[in-house]
Amino acid sequence: MLTQTLSSSVVRPRHIYRLAVGATFLLQGLCFSTWAARIPTVQQQLGLTDTELGGVLLAVPVGSVTSLPLTGWLVARFGSRLMSVLGVLLYALGLPLLGLATTVPQLLGALVLFGLASNMANISINTQAVGVEGLYGKSIMAKFHGIWSLAGFAGAAIGSFMIAHHVAPLPHFLLMSGVVLVGLLAARPFLLPQDAPREADAPIFVLPDKSLLLLGLLAFCSLLCEGTMFDWSGVYFRKVVEAPASQVGYGFAAFMSTMAAGRFIADWFTDRFGRKRTLILSGLLEAAGLLLAVLAPGIVPATVGFMLVGLGVSSVVPLVYGAAGRSKTMAAGVALAAVSTVGFAGFLLGPPLIGLVAGATSLRVSFSLIAGMGLVVALLARRVGA
Repeated sequence: MLTQTLSSSVVRPRHIYRLAVGATFLLQGLCFSTWAARIPTVQQQLGLTDTELGGVLLAVPVGSVTSLPLTGWLVARFGSRLMSVLGVLLYALGLPLLGLATTVPQLLGALVLFGLASNMANISINTQAVGVEGLYGKSIMAKFHGIWSLAGFAGAAIGSFMIAHHVAPLPHFLLMSGVVLVGLLAARPFLLPQDAPREADAPIFVLPDKSLLLLGLLAFCSLLCEGTMFDWSGVYFRKVVEAPASQVGYGFAAFMSTMAAGRFIADWFTDRFGRKRTLILSGLLEAAGLLLAVLAPGIVPATVGFMLVGLGVSSVVPLVYGAAGRSKTMAAGVALAAVSTVGFAGFLLGPPLIGLVAGATSLRVSFSLIAGMGLVVALLARRVGA
């Protein structure tokens, strides 16, 4: 029924919409990974301690949480197509603002706006993905998130190149902002014109009911680990692993490469071994990888550890989002928004938490605590249906 309803409102072959939505995931991933790759540089330029950096990074979740009601209303009022374009546009324009920040207050303001744009892009683009899934009548969410991960890998590699060649953040950010804007102009005409149908008076964003709370908690724990890797992997390699400047980005690149690869095989692996076993294995890989990096903080073991973490987090969010979209207690779009909101909170709160714990103890201790989130994923997954 959903496939028929959506198909009647589109005028292009479904693969065109899939490519366009995939492109927006790519552009969103480039924006975030471009910033994440230069966090160690910004920390050095502003002379921030780990505790101070953790406090500064709280500005991103502040902007994101602040924008939640606004983004929900805008998507409901104007549709995810327009809001996807606006979200990615603001996200790209936020990069030069981050590069222009020369004081902590300026950086805080830029990060609040960056968080607002991030959330707007995240919710509207995933809403587009739900609509494309409706056209195909099967789950393809993992592959969309795999594209986002590939963009993260590319952003990390570009960031490492810029650091190795002593390119300042501002010209780096200006270049990537231009690339994203050109890509957005190309993808915009081919985005899905209509969202998956919902009841007219149904809320867009609500807290998950009891049947969805487990999915939200799984996403929260895994995304807390993922957010930590994005914002702190470079700092960890510089301060704990003591990698040369040209190799500071190796950990982040290793994490992103296995996360991307894992998401492209997630559907096949789940079909063969079941959702419960896949989630349990994912949590164990997250914990094992982080503990390896903590216990053996050399370049090779830490890189291998970060690869295990990437493989571990790769399947959790796509599986959770897919299960939420098939909820029998809420409309698909509402369930997805509810679960993704809870999960995304972990993605945003992880990096500041790392900074606060590291300031009180050390980065190795804080990474050990995040390893515990992987074990929680494995434990919670035992209650998930096969």
